[in-house]
Amino acid sequence: MKFDYFKKYRGDNDLFAIKEGSVGKLDNFSYRLEWTEDSFVSGNKEREVIGRNFNFSKVRLVAGAFFIFLFFIIFRIAQLQIFKGDYYYAMAEGNRIRSQRIEAKRGIIYDRNRIVLSRNTPNFLLYFIPFDLPEDNQERQKIILEVSGILGDKTPEEINNAVNEIKPRSLESYQPLFIADNIDYEKAMALYLKSSNDWPGVVLANKSRREYNIASSSLSHVIGYTGKINSEELKKSGSEYLPIDYIGKMGIEYFWEPNLKGVSGKKQIEVDALGKEKKVINEVLPRDGNNLVLSIDTNLQKKTEDALKNALEKIKLKKGVAIVMDPNNGEILSLVSLPAYDSNDFAKGISTKQYSELINSPDRPLFNRAVSGEYPSGSTIKPVMSAAALQEGVITENTSVLSVGGINVGQWFFPDWKAGGHGQTSVRKAIAESVNTFYYYIGGGYQDFRGLGIDRIIKYEKLFGLGEQTGIDLPGEASGFLPTKEWKEKTKGEKWYIGDTYHVSIGQGDILTTPLQVALYTSFFANGGKVYRPHIVKEILSGKDELVSKIEEPPVRSDFISPYNIKVVREGMRQTVTAGSARSLSVMPVEVAGKTGTAQWSSKEDTHAWFTCFAPYERAEIAITILIEAGGEGSTVSVPVAKEILEWYFNEYKKR
Repeated sequence: MKFDYFKKYRGDNDLFAIKEGSVGKLDNFSYRLEWTEDSFVSGNKEREVIGRNFNFSKVRLVAGAFFIFLFFIIFRIAQLQIFKGDYYYAMAEGNRIRSQRIEAKRGIIYDRNRIVLSRNTPNFLLYFIPFDLPEDNQERQKIILEVSGILGDKTPEEINNAVNEIKPRSLESYQPLFIADNIDYEKAMALYLKSSNDWPGVVLANKSRREYNIASSSLSHVIGYTGKINSEELKKSGSEYLPIDYIGKMGIEYFWEPNLKGVSGKKQIEVDALGKEKKVINEVLPRDGNNLVLSIDTNLQKKTEDALKNALEKIKLKKGVAIVMDPNNGEILSLVSLPAYDSNDFAKGISTKQYSELINSPDRPLFNRAVSGEYPSGSTIKPVMSAAALQEGVITENTSVLSVGGINVGQWFFPDWKAGGHGQTSVRKAIAESVNTFYYYIGGGYQDFRGLGIDRIIKYEKLFGLGEQTGIDLPGEASGFLPTKEWKEKTKGEKWYIGDTYHVSIGQGDILTTPLQVALYTSFFANGGKVYRPHIVKEILSGKDELVSKIEEPPVRSDFISPYNIKVVREGMRQTVTAGSARSLSVMPVEVAGKTGTAQWSSKEDTHAWFTCFAPYERAEIAITILIEAGGEGSTVSVPVAKEILEWYFNEYKKR
């Protein structure tokens, strides 16, 4: 058998099943089977290697893809760890440990006699931490609906809109989101009980708000008020404030904000799943804000306001200014601008209706006329003009000009206020009787007489503090305006005429001053030749009322008018009271010197009524400036206001 034949050569131990017709050749170990391919050939032939050739171009492709993937992984790690490391760290830590600010106490404001003008009072404030609010919209809406129901004055739509403005899971979502403040006690307790147990992300805080001791409404223009910080203020402040903070908005509260607000503390706390504080890990205590002592005397402030109000009521007007200043150091003793407002309305949260009434009132009660109002100075500028002409040698104390009722220049006539004129007039009489003709001569010149000219007029008026801010520590101060040849050519397209110089010389035309600037140059003549920076804060105290620093201002300018020329001008201002337009003050218990002014500003309205003065004449203690808008004659309207203040000051206040 074929099977036996195969065994003969391979041995009995090798078992193979070979089909019929198979051929095997054992001599050279080659065989062929009909049901398989040739798979092994040995013998005299060379051995062949079985397999496929390797393609190295595909290795480079795979390697490139691998390195791109590796680069992406490294870039992503760098982005997460380096560029956004703080962000993700804060988010991760926010689930367990958070940094919480400790608010500093805002500084107290006193008047010069340590009467409290502003204090801190408790205030319940509600805010959300958006990150901690439920992610489930239905649960969140339930909380918002309940919060709205308790507050009563906040609709669910308003609260929802505020929440939806915050991007989910952002760093901003960890910041407090203001919802409401000035919450009643009963409502606050209801909110506290719910927020402590059932409302994640809802926080009731016991902050403080300002309360003002406003003995007279005009103090509001001085002190100002605080209010909730807005988005623009928050952006400018950087990290110093949170969206639930209050910030000075007007007056001293605004100007001295960095001193009043103090330095916040910080504590690290551990929170639970609801975002509620469980444990304090670390704490840095806050530093309270500085207390401020103002130069304002509240008793004098009230008397000044009452005197101005009485005068306004008599002539059925509402708008006026009264400033009382210490001419020897620049301290403002009282500053009244009427009409005024109540700072407490803003501190408590003013209603939309109230605010609308204030900003839409034609009398503009929010406008501080004393520092922001700009008016033609009228004849109150004449002491300045006199000093400049004396200093420049344009006139001497004996130079005399004939006043016959005005002067003619071509077809134009420039009048005196007195028909027929004042006769022969030297500088003292010109101040006392406010003789326009004299100032036409010394300002613009006339015929053969050469005056100062507009350039020298502007030079000296700037030295006296006109045309620029005085630097008082109140916001919104105006600069006034001094017209020049260049300005007129540029803005009006006209050249400068001699008539323009005449108008400026008597405080008319385009010249504008603030009441504070008039008080400032009045103080110059009162103290004998020094310009001080007006200021309202006189002392800075610590939170414990310990003296930190005194505000002692050196003169801004001095020695630009000789002592003798100042003496001549002072004598003219004294003559205003003894024989001029303010003779009603000649019966005062102390000697007074001053200057009246009547400033035309409209062809349809009455003139503004000015009066500025100082007393006692020899050693001045106070300088007073009065302005009544559209009041008429300064001698008949404004002088009585100053008289009432002076009588009270020297008869009652000084003795007390």
